[in-house]
Amino acid sequence: MLRLLTSAVRYFSTRAAVADSSRRTTLHATVMLISLTLLSTDVATASSKSTDLYKLYAHLKIVSADQYKCVETLWTYESNWNPLAKNKKSSAFGIPQILKMVTKDPFEQIDLGLKYITARHGTACNALAYFKSRGHY
Repeated sequence: MLRLLTSAVRYFSTRAAVADSSRRTTLHATVMLISLTLLSTDVATASSKSTDLYKLYAHLKIVSADQYKCVETLWTYESNWNPLAKNKKSSAFGIPQILKMVTKDPFEQIDLGLKYITARHGTACNALAYFKSRGHY
């Protein structure tokens, strides 16, 4: 399912003929439709569907497929995309495992995590390389 979603994101984000604001509106509408599709009463799959939604949101923020794959790998290592993940050895919390994170909103966590990556490492792939060499980012 996620592969289809990321293909849709790449399709809509690379349409050169569509203006930026129109593209954003189309992407947001697409996310809303996909969100409704992912919603389910099945508790056993609710967690994986939420994770897919968080990944889709991150992919919308990171249009580059290569950079998205790096952040997807990094945050899978860090928290397995769990917005309530806590680090036992520090105050790191949430999907991006940022120190002293206070928000429990997964979408705010993703926004803050991406802002942190950009400020500290420039790109998600740089952050992943740093993580692989040092065990943190």
